[in-house]
Amino acid sequence: MSVIPITRRNLDEEVLRSDRPVLLDFWASWCGPCRMIAPLVDEIAGERPDIKVGKVNVDEQPELAARFGVMSIPTLVVLKNGRIVSQAVGARPKGQILALLQGGNPPAV
Repeated sequence: MSVIPITRRNLDEEVLRSDRPVLLDFWASWCGPCRMIAPLVDEIAGERPDIKVGKVNVDEQPELAARFGVMSIPTLVVLKNGRIVSQAVGARPKGQILALLQGGNPPAV
């Protein structure tokens, strides 16, 4: 499955009412650490049909960044049944991103 760009318009349908867990990547094009984890997030989207992966461009969707309390990027947020179950700030290896999907907040690297 491919990564879905998340906006104000599709947030409810794609994220809050999703029947699968959702991994949201809050990012910006100018953010070096965001560019570092982007291929990992894309890989996870392709490997895990049991989850939905979305990306929120904080420059284009500042109200979504504010709604989720994003203060630094990259921020990864996992939601299940429309509720946040885990989140992490900063670049991290794929294993730690996958651990977030299990509901754990791994330590920053």
